[in-house]
Amino acid sequence: MGLSLGKRIRLTRMLYEHGPGGGTLLVLPIDQGLEHGPVDFFANPESLDPEYQYRLALEGNFSAIALHIGLAQKFQEKYAGRVPLILKINGKTNVPPDAQAFSPLTASVEDAVRLGADAVGYTLYTGSPAQDMDIAQASEVRAECDRYGMPLVVWSYPRGEAIGKKGGRDSLYAVEYAARVAQEIGADIVKVNYPVTSEKDKDAPAPYNTLSLSPEEMFERVVKAAGRTMVLVSGGEKIGDEELLRKVTRTLEAGATGIIFGRNLWQRKHEDALAITRKIHELFRQHAGPPL
Repeated sequence: MGLSLGKRIRLTRMLYEHGPGGGTLLVLPIDQGLEHGPVDFFANPESLDPEYQYRLALEGNFSAIALHIGLAQKFQEKYAGRVPLILKINGKTNVPPDAQAFSPLTASVEDAVRLGADAVGYTLYTGSPAQDMDIAQASEVRAECDRYGMPLVVWSYPRGEAIGKKGGRDSLYAVEYAARVAQEIGADIVKVNYPVTSEKDKDAPAPYNTLSLSPEEMFERVVKAAGRTMVLVSGGEKIGDEELLRKVTRTLEAGATGIIFGRNLWQRKHEDALAITRKIHELFRQHAGPPL
């Protein structure tokens, strides 16, 4: 994978020493407070306090928690060494339209080092009118990550009017392209959404507009597009238990490294969240792999 010693050490902690282990990743994100506002916490008012997610990450044995610098500075110290940190260093609100999607920096790779993080998270919007500026900013972050031996996790999301006219942001064309872009710009791990079929597929570029693939086959293409960049699947909005577990199974069977589920877990009451997390761990144990 072309990893430096620093990256290898930090990734080993997340892939093997915390979470399900066996080269897999189970990540709990709480970046939604910036990206969506307080609305996501209405489903479970306890989750408004980041202490709730940290407790879940610890007791549920997650590989890492992912959040922005304000929360990390206030809560990480208590859990240092027990809950690995992925520091999100850019973000935006959802007030402007997606067509103008761009996430400015809110922190630095140096901040991640200072806080003892095991990786840096960066959101990149493929297809946005601002993608030139976005890719340039991401390249600077990647260079700093290489300098400090810090793994780079890219939230690679298709956005913008141009994507909408070519099948939509959840189409196979868009998600597969986003996975490839993350590999091309030097991401060590990429976070993507699961592609879905829709009537908009006919608007996708050839040959995507003629493909007839199962959900499993589509996601296998996404994993292959990411190449040697490890793949995490986003949980998205809350879904039922059976559907959630099917999504985890399909993800791992397609060759992904793991999942990054937030609302699907911390919007539940604590004991319910721990119960479904234990079932997720069972699925992960069936897909453990060799060391780095």
